[in-house]
Amino acid sequence: MYWLYILRSLKDGRVYIGSTNNLKRRLKEHERGKVKSTKGRRPFKLIHIEKFNTRSETTQRELFLKSPQGYSEKIGLIRSQDGV
Repeated sequence: MYWLYILRSLKDGRVYIGSTNNLKRRLKEHERGKVKSTKGRRPFKLIHIEKFNTRSETTQRELFLKSPQGYSEKIGLIRSQDGV
């Protein structure tokens, strides 16, 4: 199984979209400052997860949400967790 996840920084409010085959381990890495791109933005709140069968599916979804075409869907996912 592979996971796509969205984190919200409780420090600056920005979001991070990532993927992994071990969600529990990866979240611990983020919280411990082991991920270069999020190190200075701790702590985090996990606001969204999606489960996939293959790495390819997960990567395609991650790239879509990070693309201009996926922007409105990404905002919708984020807002649904924020109660907006």
